[in-house]
Amino acid sequence: MPAESLGTLVGEDVQSLIQKLGAPARKDSSAYGYTWFIYNFDLNHYVQAGVLNNKVVTLYAIGNAVNTAPFKIGLSIDQYHKINSIQAQVPINIKDNSYQFELTEEDILYRPLINVGDIHAQLYIDRFTGNLSSVRFIDGETLVKHQPYEMIYRGEIIKPQEIQDSEWRKIEVGAELQILDITNVIRTRHKRVRLHWDESTAEVAYAHSKEMKEANYFAHISEKYGSLSDRLDAGNVFYQLAGENIAAHYTDAPAVVEGWLNSKGHRESLLNVEFTHLGVGVYNKYYTQNFIK
Repeated sequence: MPAESLGTLVGEDVQSLIQKLGAPARKDSSAYGYTWFIYNFDLNHYVQAGVLNNKVVTLYAIGNAVNTAPFKIGLSIDQYHKINSIQAQVPINIKDNSYQFELTEEDILYRPLINVGDIHAQLYIDRFTGNLSSVRFIDGETLVKHQPYEMIYRGEIIKPQEIQDSEWRKIEVGAELQILDITNVIRTRHKRVRLHWDESTAEVAYAHSKEMKEANYFAHISEKYGSLSDRLDAGNVFYQLAGENIAAHYTDAPAVVEGWLNSKGHRESLLNVEFTHLGVGVYNKYYTQNFIK
């Protein structure tokens, strides 16, 4: 990996991260034990780095100007297929344990996993442009904790520590803010105005995510609270136009926003030129994104 790539920070100590990028704008909890260091000062350089036990274990980059060599955000994926052999099976050995990720055809096309030296890179491809949208550099142990693909293994499986109820809300709030940040990176990339946070709308979104999880359903219409417009009206949200994206069981905020970007209807909401404000509600791993004008 080129020395100037931010991917080289994975495996380094937190002092190296701060020396390279400075102090973060904020720190968010994650569901995997590490703390996200969020660098959102300039959306063109947007990065979030996961730090565990004083070491960088993962780094997600989506800003257009971030150095993600040997990959380049915005470049056609066809260029990578010419120089990289993207495999359907990716083996990882950690101590006495063996793991193998099994990528589907869909994964290979839009979410390939590539070995880069001693670490790995997940590439998020925009299916509508064919260009690289973002990169997640990640070490083997953290990748196994995430399990973003089908996985077979021999030995012991590595799992994140169980999350206490008191810790979940910190994780959820961090994910909500990351979804706002990443949404605005994508909107800026597509020449759309940034969205402003709306707390009342976020409360409506959170209530919907919570209800979907607790009532064990997944839909825009709640039998108890009705449609999005019903829920916004009940929350005393003033709006002229509204839209909603929902998702469940994604690894984290970067994964869910990239998932929405690659779905036609969700993408239209993300990039709608008329929306001005956004409220996000995350409950456990249920996600609701409410847009308003």
